[in-house]
Formats: sequence, structure tokens, C-alpha cells
Amino acid sequence: MVIIEPLGDCGLAVEFGDEVNEKVQQKVTAFSKLLSESSIEGIIEFIPSYTTVTIFYNPLYFLDNKQKSPFHGCRQMVQHLLKKIDLKTNYLDDKAVVIPVCYGGEYGPDLEAISKMHNINIDEVINIHSGTIYTVAMIGFAPGFPYLSGLNKQIATPRRTSPRKSVPKGAVGIAGVQTGIYSISSPGGWQIIGRTPITLFDHKKAQPSLLKQGDKVRFERMTETQFKKWGGAKDECSG
Repeated sequence: MVIIEPLGDCGLAVEFGDEVNEKVQQKVTAFSKLLSESSIEGIIEFIPSYTTVTIFYNPLYFLDNKQKSPFHGCRQMVQHLLKKIDLKTNYLDDKAVVIPVCYGGEYGPDLEAISKMHNINIDEVINIHSGTIYTVAMIGFAPGFPYLSGLNKQIATPRRTSPRKSVPKGAVGIAGVQTGIYSISSPGGWQIIGRTPITLFDHKKAQPSLLKQGDKVRFERMTETQFKKWGGAKDECSG
């Protein structure tokens, strides 16, 4: 059952479920794609997350004599779009974006601790992490930062009790049952297990974010030598 709730005087939230799973993510992705392709006048922006799509709209476009309020007008538009979703269609991108990662050492200072916490060796942690196809559940926290669902529960690890003052861009981390990549240098509390030389966010590009909601991602292990040849950043985690 889809729940549509008002969010202030110019927004609404479309909730597709109360738990994170592939079926709910497919609905979020399908609805987001319909919104994007429909280019509905009056929609300012929409923001997909794990289970919800938030829509911000211009209330003047959804107010007429037939509707009690702009919210009711926008809700009617949403209900119309929801009828068009065909869940037999795969809206998730099957082609995975490959992200090379240099695991451990100065690039992944929390990898050893995760290994000890779960009583498995470091190579096994890396193999588990890189042996999964992830889905970009949402972009948030920082510009271009992907929250990736699908992490194997064998290596699911809580956030650090004390966040770092600085985590370099490209850092790959684990927080609970999700993994993610720091798109820019920033403070952060995720458990850092490696780093990628790939740039995830470039404000100079027409499409600044490398990844978008619904994309598939696969990590691939790389050596430190390969990382340096790619021009990987030398910054370290601090704090």
C-alpha cells in the first residue's frame, strides 16, 4: 500500500514501504523514472530515498476550483502516475558500474578491526565486500554520496562510536547493513575499509554525480601501485 502524506505547504512524501528491500527499491526507482520522464509543470524537484520519494511543488500549479488545496491537486497527479508503474519492467540498471578499490592499510584503516569483530580474515572481508552487486538506494549526506544497499550481513558493522574529523574523498565505508563512498572530503563516522581513485562528484560536469539512484555498483580490488597510477589522493583519515 502506497501512503501519500503532506510535507509542509509545498511538498509531499510518497511512501512505498516501511522496510528496505529490493521490491520497495524497484517501486521507488520506477516512480522516480516516471516523474523524470513526465516533466510535469509545477514540480520543482523530487528526492528518492530508501523507501520514499519526496516531491516539492509550486502550489500555484496545483490549485483550482476542483481541489481543496494544492496538496490534493498534487496528490491526484501522483495517484495518476502510480497507476502507470509496471513492476514487470526492470527499472534498475542491470549493467554495474565498476569501482576499483585499494583495500586496507592507510586507505582502509578500519578493515582490520572489522576483520577481528567478525572473526574472519581480512582477505575474506574484501572478497565478501567486492563479491556483491549493490544498488544505489539514494544519493545524500554529501553531493554525489551513494548509499548502497545489498551489503552481506557477514560484514555488517555499526558506525564508529567517535566520528573522524576528516575522511578523504574516495573512501569506501561500511555503516550498518549498507556501504558507501565518500564523494568529497568531509567529517564522517563510517568504518573505512578502502579507497577508490574514481571521482564521484564533479560540479563542472553537466551530470555532476557519477552515480544515480537505481544504478548497480560492483567493487573491484586494486593494488596500491594501481591506485597511485590512477592518481589516487594521498590524504588520510584523521581525527
